Amino acid sequence: MNRVCVGSTSEIAPGSRKIVEIGGRSIGVYNVNGNYYAIRNLCPHQGAPLCLGITTSFVTSTARGEFCFEQEGEIVRCPWHFWEFEIKTGCMVVDPKTRTKTYDVTVERYDVTVNEDQLFVHV
Repeated sequence: MNRVCVGSTSEIAPGSRKIVEIGGRSIGVYNVNGNYYAIRNLCPHQGAPLCLGITTSFVTSTARGEFCFEQEGEIVRCPWHFWEFEIKTGCMVVDPKTRTKTYDVTVERYDVTVNEDQLFVHV
């Protein structure tokens, strides 16, 4: 398995992301509560740079005027049309069959790496 170092843990603090290019593909690497995830920086809707969108929560409501914020910092919202995707799975929030590509991430000591072998698998 070929892994590519995309940075150190100090570069990707909890709640932040880093956009990198590997093998000609743009990838967003996120630190969600100390766990690292990588998704393709491409919205499947119309090709927007997905990882440039805001990182947010999933908002639910059980009654009028009441809001519950779930999955804090685990949702990325497309900057063009506001489609929302789970960072952990790459799945669209309202239609899990629609997704963006995810990549395996490993942390070894202080280096964050992405599995390069996955870059060329068609999804």
